[in-house]
Amino acid sequence: MDHAVTPGAWFDTLVKPSWNPPSWVFGPVWTILYIMIAIAAVRLLQDAGWTRGRWAIILFALQLALNLLWPWIFFSRQAIGWAFVDIVLLWAVLGVTIVLCWRVSFGSALLLLPYFAWVSFASVLNGTFWWLNRGGSAGT
Repeated sequence: MDHAVTPGAWFDTLVKPSWNPPSWVFGPVWTILYIMIAIAAVRLLQDAGWTRGRWAIILFALQLALNLLWPWIFFSRQAIGWAFVDIVLLWAVLGVTIVLCWRVSFGSALLLLPYFAWVSFASVLNGTFWWLNRGGSAGT
C-alpha cells in the first residue's frame, strides 16, 4: 500500500456501481442514524437495565464496535473484502440485537430499524465494490 495515497484519492480510483449514492448523502444519513442509535441505547438501558437487558446490551456494544471498525478496514486499510466480512457480521449482530431489544425495549428496537435498513443497503454496496474491484489489491 502506498502511504502517500489518501483514502479519498484511493476511493476515487475504485470502480463504483451506477447506483452508488453521492458522497454528500453519507454525512446526513449517518448523523441521523447515530442520533437514533444513541437514543436507542439510552432507552434500552432505561427500559431493561443490565439484569433484563444484559444480552441486548452486550450485542448492542458489539454491533457498535463492528460499525466503528468498518471505516478503518475499508478506508485506512483499503481492504474491501475484509470490510465486507465486517459489515456482514455487523448486519447479523445488529439483527439479533434488534430481536433482543424487541423483547425488553420495544422503542429501542424500533429506533434501530432504519439503521438496519441502511446497513443492509451498505452491505450490498460494499459487496458490489468488492466484486467490481476484486482484480486488484482493493479486493483484499
